[in-house]
Amino acid sequence: MHPPLSELLATARVVSLPLAVKFRGIWSREIMLFQGPEGWTEFSPFVEYNDDEAVHWLRAAIEFGWQPLPKLFRDQIMVNATVPAVAPDQVAEVLSHFDGCRTAKVKVGEPGQLLSEDVERVREVRRILGPEGRIRVDANAAWNVDEAEHAFHALAEFDLEYVEQPCASLEELAELRERTHYMDVLIAADESIRKAEDPRAVAQAVAADVLVLKAQPLGGISKIVELSEEVTLPIVLSSALESSVGIAMGLYAAAAVKVLDYDCGLGTASLLAGDVTEAPMVAQGGSIAVQRPAVSEDLLERFAASSDTTAWWLERLERCYNLL
Repeated sequence: MHPPLSELLATARVVSLPLAVKFRGIWSREIMLFQGPEGWTEFSPFVEYNDDEAVHWLRAAIEFGWQPLPKLFRDQIMVNATVPAVAPDQVAEVLSHFDGCRTAKVKVGEPGQLLSEDVERVREVRRILGPEGRIRVDANAAWNVDEAEHAFHALAEFDLEYVEQPCASLEELAELRERTHYMDVLIAADESIRKAEDPRAVAQAVAADVLVLKAQPLGGISKIVELSEEVTLPIVLSSALESSVGIAMGLYAAAAVKVLDYDCGLGTASLLAGDVTEAPMVAQGGSIAVQRPAVSEDLLERFAASSDTTAWWLERLERCYNLL
């Protein structure tokens, strides 16, 4: 049973959090928060997502605020640094915000940029992390199969841990995996899972080697646990550029899966220039403790969205609630 809509609206707050660097083409992140009996929770589908996608995020938010947590298997989660599509001379500054992280995820395939720019960005990350560091790249489905194969060769010297979502469709991922199998470069699926009608299809199609799971887009912690127990591929828990409240949801999801072999993409609060807590959920010594942050009323006020933006989110909440 879901709480009545009036209960969500009673504590709903909308914030616009500034980013320290441009990410996914944006400089601020709009987020809705509300408070349930279990604590503060977050509803933050990107503004361009339609209601059919956003309803999964709402289901996750309600679960995190109103349902008890499942059994947890760990109290600290190792996380990766995230390097947006910045120039090489900005890489060191970005990495400095991810204390002790041994793994870096580097954004590639940014619209308007060249593969040569991706190569130089990854080269600088490798120089800073050294030979022991782990590098994974994320193309956000920017390439077709030929472009992806070319990129694999261009980036081969950097000993990649995996390439996340190089192409958009399962068919493309499967073809790319077949073409590049001899290179021993693992392929991870993200959008293919969270935008699929059946997330299990990626594993069944032999289209990827690693599954990237995100708590909000997939409908909540219980869905993550269920999926992790049904697939045989290794999984990585990742964020969707949330506030520390959304990061906490991801951390609890990562703590609730039995096997977690890879560092998780849950360190992205370090990309924010403002948050809703005085103690943001950021990496310390390469990991983050599994806990809920204390939400600050002062920060909710400071980063409160405009009245028009708030009205838009309240209407979105009501539409999505009617789809539950």
